[in-house]
Amino acid sequence: MEAQGGRRSQAERDAMTVEIGYALVSALFAAAVLFGAVAGPALLFDLPGPLSKVLLRLGAVVAPVVFLARVVSVLLRFRWPPRPSPDA
Repeated sequence: MEAQGGRRSQAERDAMTVEIGYALVSALFAAAVLFGAVAGPALLFDLPGPLSKVLLRLGAVVAPVVFLARVVSVLLRFRWPPRPSPDA
């Protein structure tokens, strides 16, 4: 169901929107879980100062990396089949 001029149909645009939303929500969840696993002990327990700082900083560095990796992996998995050119 291809619209004129090679444009995507409404269903294709809706599917893309849902996939982008899923990528963002699942990445946010994964980053939050990882941050909690890494930095959680520093927030919950009375750890020595340097160890607490290291865990908090490690969580603050790793969480955005996991967020970006998850978004990219979901969006790369969601690929459209090649579209025939209008000239062909």
